[in-house]
Amino acid sequence: MSETHVILGTGALAQSVMRALLKRGKPVKMVNRSGQRPADISEDVVIVAGDAYNADFVRTVTQGAAVVYQCAQPAYHEWQTRFLPLQAAILEGVVTGSAKLVVGENLYMYGDTNGQPIHDDLPYSARTRKGKVRAEMANALLEAHRAGKIKVAIARGSDFYGPVVLNSSLSERTIVPLLQGKPAEVVGALDLPHTYTFISDFGEAMAILGERDQALGQTWHVPNPPTLTQRQLLTLFFEEAALPPRFSVMGRFMLMFGGLFIPAARESLEMLYEFEQPFVVDSSKFTRAFGDIATPHQAAVRQTIAWYRQHLPALSGKQGRS
Repeated sequence: MSETHVILGTGALAQSVMRALLKRGKPVKMVNRSGQRPADISEDVVIVAGDAYNADFVRTVTQGAAVVYQCAQPAYHEWQTRFLPLQAAILEGVVTGSAKLVVGENLYMYGDTNGQPIHDDLPYSARTRKGKVRAEMANALLEAHRAGKIKVAIARGSDFYGPVVLNSSLSERTIVPLLQGKPAEVVGALDLPHTYTFISDFGEAMAILGERDQALGQTWHVPNPPTLTQRQLLTLFFEEAALPPRFSVMGRFMLMFGGLFIPAARESLEMLYEFEQPFVVDSSKFTRAFGDIATPHQAAVRQTIAWYRQHLPALSGKQGRS
């Protein structure tokens, strides 16, 4: 079997997996539609253009791979119509080979836990549209594994941040204004605990799951450092930037107004419960099995600020056009 590791996608999560694999000396192939190499992707990585909605293409590009990492997704407002067909094509393409499939997911399938800690054994109780899609996709993966069609492991992260991360609840609309000396935009409550996942920890977790057969057929929450409130976490960002903390809070009304013009804001409304009550993730199952790989808050914040400072001119221009 080839030791090549194939990553579907070239976004932030895909790049975090790439970094974890290159650290291990693994040959890496990454797939996107254009075949273009994003700026942060190593020249040591092979970039392949193709359509992951095409099972025949997936079969060809993953042929002989040791592990396939599913990090691709449609636009946020297209999840209902395009995510299930994407996964179906990937499953169909990968099952004909001998590769393991490691899939990156979020926590939407659990639904509103009424502020209780979110652990791996919770039922899938989502009532939101996107939560139901996530539940259906997760069930399909695990059923395929139980049927012996494919070897699957699933990594689940909370809302994430870090290098290359854009369009998340803690990304350019928060960090770019912060670095410009303006208030940081925050969604929901400032002073309730909210677990955030550092993107590099997500990639490391997926690489570990690809290495360990004991991970197969199961879901695993990515380890995170102790949960802080959004105010506490963002204060660390301000301290790293040597600036006084200033916040602009976006609540339900502002999201509703923004949703009139921005599809992603409109789609975020049904998930706002995550930011209106405690949202704490329990990753003890992973740490017991594979160790605590969580990057401490200060180090994660330092790396994130460094990346954003490096890319600030381009990101500032992007915000000016949005």
